[in-house]
Amino acid sequence: MGSNVEKPELTAPEWETADNEIVRQRKDKLQRLRQEEGYDPYVVEKWARRDTLESVKERFDRLQPDETDDTILVTAGRLMTIRRQGKSTFADLADETERMQLYFQINELGESSYDFLKKWVDTGDWIGIVGQPCRTRRGELTILVKEYKLLSKALRPLPEKWHGLTDTEIRYRRRYTDLIANPEVRDVFRKRARILSSIRKTLEDHGTLEVETPTLSVLAGGANARPFKTFHNSLGLEMYLRIAPELYLKRLIVGMMGRVYEIGKSFRNEGISTMHNPEFTMMEVYWAYADYEVMMDLAEELIRNAALAIGPLRIEWQGSSVDLSLPFRRVTMLDIVQECTGVDFRAVTSDEEARAIAVEKGLGGELKGSESRFAVLNLMFETFCEETLTNPTFVMGHPTEISPLSKRDPANPDYTHRFELFMYGKELANAFSELNDPLDQRARFEDQLRKKEAGDDEAHVFDEDFINAIESGLPPTGGMGVGLDRLVMFLTDSRSIRDVILFPTMRPR
Repeated sequence: MGSNVEKPELTAPEWETADNEIVRQRKDKLQRLRQEEGYDPYVVEKWARRDTLESVKERFDRLQPDETDDTILVTAGRLMTIRRQGKSTFADLADETERMQLYFQINELGESSYDFLKKWVDTGDWIGIVGQPCRTRRGELTILVKEYKLLSKALRPLPEKWHGLTDTEIRYRRRYTDLIANPEVRDVFRKRARILSSIRKTLEDHGTLEVETPTLSVLAGGANARPFKTFHNSLGLEMYLRIAPELYLKRLIVGMMGRVYEIGKSFRNEGISTMHNPEFTMMEVYWAYADYEVMMDLAEELIRNAALAIGPLRIEWQGSSVDLSLPFRRVTMLDIVQECTGVDFRAVTSDEEARAIAVEKGLGGELKGSESRFAVLNLMFETFCEETLTNPTFVMGHPTEISPLSKRDPANPDYTHRFELFMYGKELANAFSELNDPLDQRARFEDQLRKKEAGDDEAHVFDEDFINAIESGLPPTGGMGVGLDRLVMFLTDSRSIRDVILFPTMRPR
């Protein structure tokens, strides 16, 4: 059979059985290596690598076919392939930056060293290399090996794409394997790091201080979501993983910290999908003396700078192109719902009329029968409008009823100075002119408490200490939260949120 014949795809159990047999063989080889050669590959503690493969490529890409440079390179990496040909062996070495061919010759290494290579070194092993850069007659940049050292032995075989590495479940469960086999996956996470670095730089250029607030708390506030519960044995307290850092960050504004932000994990006890992971990374920022319009300008700046950190401002996600250099659209929820459905909720004056409209639009199955017209407005928006918002769009003016932490619009107190930013039909950010009236805040918390007592698990908790804080005086403040995993998804053209989280939440096998 020729080497280009397609191999049959193995199921995960078959793959694991094949892997286990190879592991057994390699463990036996390791035992023999220790006994026969007196060599333990796990004793090596360091290797003085001077050259990454990327730097070798940059410096010596000028070499012509059949040309060798006298420079001595000291590098290291993982052996991805080995092709033995009698008295010479070709291999592919990969490090975190690049992949390059190695050339081992018996005449260069000596018989003993070359025999060791043939007998004991396998694909997947980590190896230190001393050699010279050259270009082969066929034009491939190569390192001619003068010396080598086995640094660590791999007992498991490298994954092969034909037997399961494209299986997304296996990729997520064994991310280390995915990163070994797919350089493009490593590239996504390098881009993620540059995106987060850009966000930090933009905020710090605006004089914003990075802070850390509790992940574990006796109350899970700052958003309408179902939290994860745990128990603190020493204190005898039921506690929660945070669903958002918002209320702590606003306490810092009360404490005269000025401008603060946090990048960290939040946790919501909700479903898993291509857009949702129970553990996710959020950035929240709060500026004293700012409002939600300032936050809109900041959101545009953050996203443009993040895009520029890894590429151009015209981005493509799953075949759809967006130009981030253009101003982001700004539209009220009332206007976008009218645009998408033909219904002007300004003219809807009763809850019964709103529910009747929802039934007429096919949403009867979504109703419990007690929804207000404002809840119906939001339902109509989520059902008919969100998916249409491909280009970046600020949707403003959310109902007060669903915005318990947001300032009212003085001209229309039923609505708030709040926005959500959408792109590719998904929410990226949520922001307000922060509610700083402690009497109004108490009343809204009480309303949320009634909803929770009526069975709404996602209603906001009543946080007495937070009210105490803003009774001490919260200045006019603009705040915003950005879902960084989704932002990274869109900027790296990643299909699923799991593609941008190194170790996504998975059901145990």
